[in-house]
Amino acid sequence: MENIKDTVIPFNHLVNSQDNVYEMTCASIRRAEQLTMTQSEELKKQKVKIVSEALREVLSGEVQYNYKE
Repeated sequence: MENIKDTVIPFNHLVNSQDNVYEMTCASIRRAEQLTMTQSEELKKQKVKIVSEALREVLSGEVQYNYKE
């Protein structure tokens, strides 16, 4: 199994996830907004796409989230 950090968007983790896809999508959108607002120099240097990074962080568990109704 490949390391999740080695992929741009870890689709295999998305497909195999038992979590609610809607919740993960909302968390990824919010994380992308946060990354955009902070304008990380690290991400700019690595030429990482914001949405791809947000998805990777949420799917890998680096970013914790909970859904409130």
